[in-house]
Amino acid sequence: MNWRRMFGLSAAAAVGMALSPQGAVAQKSLKEQIIGSWYLVTQIQERPDGRKEEFYGPNPKGINIFSADGRFAVIFTRSDLPKLTGGDRRTATPEESRAILMGTIAYFGSYEINETDRTILYKSEGTTFPNQGPTATRLITVLNADELRYRNPKVTSGGQLEVILRRAK
Repeated sequence: MNWRRMFGLSAAAAVGMALSPQGAVAQKSLKEQIIGSWYLVTQIQERPDGRKEEFYGPNPKGINIFSADGRFAVIFTRSDLPKLTGGDRRTATPEESRAILMGTIAYFGSYEINETDRTILYKSEGTTFPNQGPTATRLITVLNADELRYRNPKVTSGGQLEVILRRAK
């Protein structure tokens, strides 16, 4: 048997095994893929009137962490938050407090992944925005080794938003 015929038979056998249920390579679940730390690239809110806004500005800071045991933490901030003139957050001016409140969000708790619906269910245990509610569902639109995108279809201020993250390395 010549090497071309032997190679062709070997390649055909490998393809057949890969396509068969017994020989298929198991693909990672969404939960397995999402585990880790993700840095915020941007968060774009689309208002009901169609206007789009980068909620945390053009250079946001933030992280979204998903642990293997089903815990999460989210911290997103603007990069241009003001320094407090008094140096003590307990004595911040109303303007400083408003800018910081409008430029940050943080929440943590547990999460569940619905593989069929491609959703993340956040179950918050603490948040800087209590009106968000105890649970929040996000629709995963992109998930690969380097990028995670999810959509919030029901923003409390109206419209929807898309969060774009890149895996921390």
